[in-house]
Amino acid sequence: MTIERIDARFAALRREGRAAFIAYVMAGDPDAETSLAILSGLPAAGADLIELGMPFSDPMADGPPIQRAALRALAGGITTLGVLDLAARFREGDTATPIVLMGYLNPILSQGFDAFARDAAAAGVDGLIVVDCPPEEAGPLADALEARSLALIALATPTTGEARLAVVARRARGFLYHVSVAGVTGAREADAEAIAPAVARARRACGLPVAVGFGIRTPDLAAQVARVADAAVVGSALVDRIEAAIAQKRDPVSKLLATAGELAKAVRSARVNRS
Repeated sequence: MTIERIDARFAALRREGRAAFIAYVMAGDPDAETSLAILSGLPAAGADLIELGMPFSDPMADGPPIQRAALRALAGGITTLGVLDLAARFREGDTATPIVLMGYLNPILSQGFDAFARDAAAAGVDGLIVVDCPPEEAGPLADALEARSLALIALATPTTGEARLAVVARRARGFLYHVSVAGVTGAREADAEAIAPAVARARRACGLPVAVGFGIRTPDLAAQVARVADAAVVGSALVDRIEAAIAQKRDPVSKLLATAGELAKAVRSARVNRS
């Protein structure tokens, strides 16, 4: 299936007349078994797609909540192969929900593009977001992924100009990820009014669904984004729940899934409740 799973999910959502809720969680946070329980519960909580973070020691695009999540996962012993194993175990029980890995280039380079693409496809992964891979240098990685029918998800930002956007869109597959704020994840709140023209411009450039992430922490803001974009991505607000549960000695699975459910409900009803 691979990229076909992403395309099929967005096609189904278009027929339903609503945006997608994309939930981001860090693989292996706080440990592999808890992470698997969270992954397995997200579709029932309302996640239409899942972004699975690949822990990295120097996550330059991530704010403090996701940085701490990566450190917890690495301390728990997660590896790149462990991330793929989590995806494969999730896929044993769910053949429909798309999984997109989100991470950095160094671990992928260490494994080799062809080997990584082969193993990711075998694990049931559908696509890949590589934060620090500029589009001008993405050709070899894109080639390896496309050979396995995996999507390389492109990133655009508020400062991406028209000429640059054309370059970004050239090898984009699946959907385009619009970073709503300049800076790292979880640092500032997104501005839904400012997002609308950027989303329209990105759609024209690539012809793909446009997902908006960074700075979306509340159900109300997720709903605002869902009215103008094809998907709202929430990460920091979810991984925060794991940290809070650990501090309170409570179950992180139920805490995170409850928050995911609130966000999903807001996204699903956003266009219905439009005035």
